[in-house]
This record gives sequence, C-alpha cells and structure tokens, in this order.
Amino acid sequence: MGFMSAWGISAHPDTVMAELALRLLPAMEADRTTPGAQERWHAWQRAPLPDHRTWYAAGRLGSAEEDAIESFRELTTPGSHVDRLCDGVADPDFYVVDDVWVGRDLGHIFVSVHSKDYAVASLFQSLGPARAALLPGWCGNFVLTAAEVREALPRVEAAFAFTPAERAAAEGRDWLYYGADEESVLDGPPRVWRNAARDGLGLCAVALHLT
Repeated sequence: MGFMSAWGISAHPDTVMAELALRLLPAMEADRTTPGAQERWHAWQRAPLPDHRTWYAAGRLGSAEEDAIESFRELTTPGSHVDRLCDGVADPDFYVVDDVWVGRDLGHIFVSVHSKDYAVASLFQSLGPARAALLPGWCGNFVLTAAEVREALPRVEAAFAFTPAERAAAEGRDWLYYGADEESVLDGPPRVWRNAARDGLGLCAVALHLT
C-alpha cells in the first residue's frame, strides 16, 4: 500500500511556539516513551547500520542485521501519537500543513515530502548515530523557544559540519530523490536553524504521514 510522508521544520515567534508546545509536546513525549522506542534508539547508537545499498542483499534475510534494519526503520517512522495529532483527522481543528507550515517565509521553513519513504530515516542514516544524537528532540520532532534554538545551534552546526570527504560520504548514505529545486535533508535543517537563531525565532519540527 502506498503512502506519502513529510518532515517539516518551521520558525515562529515564541508566542506561537507556546501554543504549539501545549498541543505537540505531550504527543512527542508519548512517542519518545512508547515501549521499545528507547531500546531501538540505543541499539542503533551501539551498532550503526551498514550502507543502505547492502541492506537486503541475498543471504541477509532473517538475519540479526535485518532485525536491526527493521528496528531502525520503526525508530525513524513518524511517531503514532504525533502522526494522529497532526493529520487533521483526530483533531479537525489542527492540521500541521495548514496551521503550521502554510504561509511561512521560505527562509523560515524546510519541508521534505516523499512517496513511500521517510526523510528522517534517510537523514539519520546520512548523519550516523553520533551526529544524530546532537539534534534536539525525538527522532525529528521538537518544539523549541528562540532561546533554546540559540542554545542548541552549536550542536546542530557540529552535526552538519563536514569535510569534503565526509560530505560526499553523507550524500552517499542519503537515499532520497530530490528534484532540481529541492533542498536535501543535509542542507535544509541547518539553514532554517541559522535563520531562526539570527531572527530570534523558535522552531517546530514535525514528521507525519500525509496519506
């Protein structure tokens, strides 16, 4: 069955962030504390996955490595609590696309939409566990005030700081397809973060299924 997912990071004044925090933070915390979630995170931290182009090679089906791959995929799939809250179905008064993303200045938003794939999964595989652990929130989801954005900026910069060789390797681990006018998951998040810190704005990041 097909699906479409999106991951978006958008910048807003702290007055808006306070409203979003009341709505989103309980769902984000519920996903973070879902049984098995922390175990999947720590398993990936202990044992990074190999190149994604080898994941389903002959002979690996049913192996411990395949179990690790499926655990990582479950870890980086949109969390069920945030997903239900933000899809406009569970709460008809809140749909993240219309209520959070639409109308944002392009300098203050990054959205990555993909068919049958997940932006956070590809980002995490591209960064690797050590760099991904520098990012705030839980698996791509967070609500941060302007002060928290500024405080986290050095860690975010470190997560996306690459030598030319490291950048080439990270791009090789990013399996997503991008159109000519689309930013990659390696470029959009640090851009939006820097702009928010510069302009005194908070940041909201949400991953969800669109269909």
